[in-house]
Amino acid sequence: MKSDSPTTAKTFHVKSFGCQMNVYDGERMAEMLGAEGYVAAADGTDADLVVLNTCHIREKAAEKVYSDIGRLKRADGSRPTIAVAGCVAQAEGAEIARRAPSVDVVVGPQAYHRLPDLIARAERGEKAVDLDMPLASKFGALPKRAGGQRPTAFLTVQEGCDKFCTYCVVPYTRGAEISRPFADLIAEARALVAGGAREITLLGQNVNAWDGADDKGRAIGLDGLIRELAREDGLERIRYTTSHPNDMTDGLIAAHGEIDKLMPFLHLPVQAGSDRILAAMNRSHSVESYLKIIERVRAVRPDIAISGDFIVGFPGETEGDFQATLEIVRATNYAMAYSFKYSRRPGTPAATMDGQIDDAALNDRLQRLQALLNEQQQAFNAATVGRTTRLLLERKGKLDGQLIGKSPWLQSVHVIAPGLKIGDMIDVRVTSAGPNSLGAERLVEAVA
Repeated sequence: MKSDSPTTAKTFHVKSFGCQMNVYDGERMAEMLGAEGYVAAADGTDADLVVLNTCHIREKAAEKVYSDIGRLKRADGSRPTIAVAGCVAQAEGAEIARRAPSVDVVVGPQAYHRLPDLIARAERGEKAVDLDMPLASKFGALPKRAGGQRPTAFLTVQEGCDKFCTYCVVPYTRGAEISRPFADLIAEARALVAGGAREITLLGQNVNAWDGADDKGRAIGLDGLIRELAREDGLERIRYTTSHPNDMTDGLIAAHGEIDKLMPFLHLPVQAGSDRILAAMNRSHSVESYLKIIERVRAVRPDIAISGDFIVGFPGETEGDFQATLEIVRATNYAMAYSFKYSRRPGTPAATMDGQIDDAALNDRLQRLQALLNEQQQAFNAATVGRTTRLLLERKGKLDGQLIGKSPWLQSVHVIAPGLKIGDMIDVRVTSAGPNSLGAERLVEAVA
């Protein structure tokens, strides 16, 4: 039950785990609670309401939720109202009730627009659970975007997945692929820009599967949406993630060479370098088709940074299959990439496949893969030393006058720039490179 609050307004804290879409969902829940009169708590541990917005992609991420629930009990025995939202809620609603009876609200990622009603039910003493996955979009029920946004913002344009990769829970926790209407996205983007956003990252489980009709009724894909957003005054940068190789259309590839505001960065997961393993994963693309996409994108935008995702130790993966993954990494030459050990997720086809790999082999392969990926990332960063580029300042650094921003290639860049503020855009020259960030010097006094 909720503890007594010393102030009139109830306070809340939203803690999001996992992907960028969860970050977006967490921001929308915070805006929704604010519209209901809640105030963000200065210290999350002292909030009247805590929302744990969860991720179910990996086992450790799910287990962390239960640890966090346990830590919410205070020294005096009281606790906040606890809501578990997101993909763990969707996948493990009954398990949450069994393992964590202190949880008051359980709400899935397609139903969080009903969170205020669920909280009211919990305050009446009910166990409030909503795991509905309606066909109608939740977005129309959410409040309009609030002002005062950071200089970078997320915008979910597409949710759900129809790909059914055999290792993945997303189709079961987020549902079928749904594209948000064009007009709604343009309106939300304009609100974000009006609130101070200069860079918007378009989000989706398969973001490049987005399709819709523009304001003239013409059918367009993600490239058409990007082209329309690029016309917005005040919006300086556009990114998108996460994309699927099968949805990299000719128009989207061409957009990378034609739209200046579309940043030279592409996150395109391949997951493995063996066609046999890709088929077992139901990835529906081959090594050859993936490499051809990379070649075509680089042809239209030679300076593009390529990012990817990898899973090592998928059931049945041999040392030869793993060596094929190392080969596709060498062939692609990534600027950065995410790599994980295969995590058996209940309810997915891969969880019951023969040939599950032991932990020792998983750890060994992950270390070898990450060593190669780290080497490539460091080489990419080192190659930018001496380059002049534009920097969007996003947060303060640890040193006096230091600010940190992102390069067009999504690298963190530190620069001493006294007198400037978050949200400014400046020209810099890269002077140093580390494994995870760059150092730079400011070139001119003019600020955009």
